[in-house]
Amino acid sequence: MIEVVASMARGPVFLAGELLECLITFTNPMSHLSTSASSEMLAWASAQIHCQFHASENRVALPSQGNKQDVQADSDTVLIPSRDSYSEVVPVDGPPSFRGQAVKYVYKLTIGCQRVNSPIKLLRVPFRVLVLQGMPEPPFPQDEEVSPSNPFLEEEEASRRDARALERALDMLMVTTSRRCPHMFNITNTRGKVAKFCIFKTVYRLGEDIVGTFNFSEGDIPCLQYSVSLQSEEEIQQQYQRRPGQAISLTGHGRHLESCLHTASSHFSLPVPLNVTPGFSTDIVTLRWRLHFEFVTAREPMEPPTVLQNQSEVTIWAGAEHVDVDTFSWNLPIRVLPTNPALASYVSQFTGTNSINI
Repeated sequence: MIEVVASMARGPVFLAGELLECLITFTNPMSHLSTSASSEMLAWASAQIHCQFHASENRVALPSQGNKQDVQADSDTVLIPSRDSYSEVVPVDGPPSFRGQAVKYVYKLTIGCQRVNSPIKLLRVPFRVLVLQGMPEPPFPQDEEVSPSNPFLEEEEASRRDARALERALDMLMVTTSRRCPHMFNITNTRGKVAKFCIFKTVYRLGEDIVGTFNFSEGDIPCLQYSVSLQSEEEIQQQYQRRPGQAISLTGHGRHLESCLHTASSHFSLPVPLNVTPGFSTDIVTLRWRLHFEFVTAREPMEPPTVLQNQSEVTIWAGAEHVDVDTFSWNLPIRVLPTNPALASYVSQFTGTNSINI
């Protein structure tokens, strides 16, 4: 028996274009009665990155090849066991890891190995891929550095270049999501102005908090209640839709509800979960993000309760038993970008380590 253990030491989350490194160990436990002639021998081993694509037959109309496809890396993926590790660049033009209502993109590192005179066994290590789309420039420039390098330290220099590329991508991500500029919106319905809404930015990283404020003192219409929901929109491209005019799939990722009658101002805070997929677009599906607002307003003015200055008796205030209301909604598009892969690894459902006996 040979035990095969694969471990991604840095964690199971990677940016597209980043170097994936996996330590793979082959152990042959032998008892004191075993001899070299009876020991197990490894015939061969190889490793390769796969992206599996799944589509819902009820929502997606794909060509005749079916609803499951494997996308493999184009470069050399042969594992050399004597080096103890496998490294490969995660394809920069691939889709991100995504589990939607209509489509799924699932990444796995597949390690094939065979013992002499034994069947082939496969060890699969799932991992998550984050993709930076819509950035000003490619996060991983392909131009070679012209500075002198030591030919005897080729592997070390390559790892340093990868680390610098990752740092550049993360720095650009931080700059893009750190820009703050107040965006003001007047919330109105058919009867008049309800409130003024302010949000300081519309681009966020995974794990950030979305904060917004309402000013009801400038409104003409009393607002009884409002809610804010963080939603993702999964839209199938028109040529792959199962039905013409197919509806967009909505998924909620958090909601804030508050009563605000006779309130001058209010605010909300919604976290962007670390385990969701940032916005992206492929030939088949587009994922967008938005804030969905719902307001409940009164049709008639509502006077606030008053308290007399010299009143000595206890007064109990009771809400109105019947109020004629209107409801309306509003959607504000936002952008959600990835975060540092090391931070996303803390909440990943994957451990980055799997093992098998062959």
